[in-house]
Amino acid sequence: MTDPERVLFVHAHPDDESIDTGGTLATLVDRGAVVTLLTCTRGERGEVIADDLQYALQSPDTLASVRELELRRAVGILGVTDHRFLGDADARWGGRAPRRYVDSGMRWGTSGAEATTEYDPASLTSADFGDVAADIAAVILNVQPHAVVSYDATGGYGHPDHMRAQQAAQRAAEVYGVPFYSIESRDVTSTITVDVAAAFERKRQALEAYRSQVVVDGDSFALADGATKPIGRVERFQRAALVDDLPAPFREQHWLGKAIVSLLGAAIGVAAGALLSVYNQTAGVVFGKPIWLGAIIGVVLVAALLLGLRLAFATRVVASWCAVGIILIVGLFTLPSAGGSVLIPTIASDGSWNGPGVLWAITPLLVAIVALGWPQVGRRPAGRIAGQTVVKGP
Repeated sequence: MTDPERVLFVHAHPDDESIDTGGTLATLVDRGAVVTLLTCTRGERGEVIADDLQYALQSPDTLASVRELELRRAVGILGVTDHRFLGDADARWGGRAPRRYVDSGMRWGTSGAEATTEYDPASLTSADFGDVAADIAAVILNVQPHAVVSYDATGGYGHPDHMRAQQAAQRAAEVYGVPFYSIESRDVTSTITVDVAAAFERKRQALEAYRSQVVVDGDSFALADGATKPIGRVERFQRAALVDDLPAPFREQHWLGKAIVSLLGAAIGVAAGALLSVYNQTAGVVFGKPIWLGAIIGVVLVAALLLGLRLAFATRVVASWCAVGIILIVGLFTLPSAGGSVLIPTIASDGSWNGPGVLWAITPLLVAIVALGWPQVGRRPAGRIAGQTVVKGP
């Protein structure tokens, strides 16, 4: 191909790439695609199955060396020629010294895999999220992939390193507008289903390369937990929604769209104000005491409406127009009609203040001031890549 497809796979530890995507890696290579495999850690805190490799448990560095060697063998079998470790010079944000991300480890809890209580400051999950995402972004900028592949939101089975790798990889892909595909380990309706039958034997051999972690028996394999699983002949991936696929925020909409939405907000305010004004004089009894039920419910609903619009559109504009509609219609209903009657009486027939009417006439304005004056709270992303100019990839 004159312009071959480029795909970046992001995995947490050695052996993950062969277990979850080994067949797809080999299939892509066979079809002429340029495949880059990015491994985040060297699996320093993994378990060792083979008896003759128990010495590797003497230290994390010893186990890391064993797993690095296994990884080189596996990627060679699968045909992947571009492999990188996250934090190395070829997988590190520009201007930063190389670093080594360490396996965070895990333990089995009542609900599955969970983080340990031992925190290594060099571990992948202890590192700043922005650093991890930026280092993955550096590889994206270098490789210019057409797609990025990593785990689903659970990391496959809950390993904290898998989840961090997924979150950072997806965030980096979103920033640069690259489609992100999650690995689907279950039999679900997927965006892409890859039949890896032609590459099955190489996938099996790649798993055999991981003697420290994997026991292969025919067409099945087992990890340290001893559970036997079939080596997958089909690998599934799900396309995730990108930032570019989502509706643009209100502030980035065309002025005509903003005007239409603002007018709709005002119309909603007028309708809500009119409807609630009709019932502002409704009384109720709670614990034997009369209360201004209609006016109180009206105030609560106005507050909920204005706050909801602020959160939904992440701007004060729409909520402000809605507040204007409410305040204008409430003010209009406090004025006497041609026949002298008012829908919202603020003065009772005996000349005293009419409590529900006064509450409903004044409170919507006060609620609007509070709801609109409250500091804007934006949606917080799972993490961010700080300190760089964002340039869209292909």
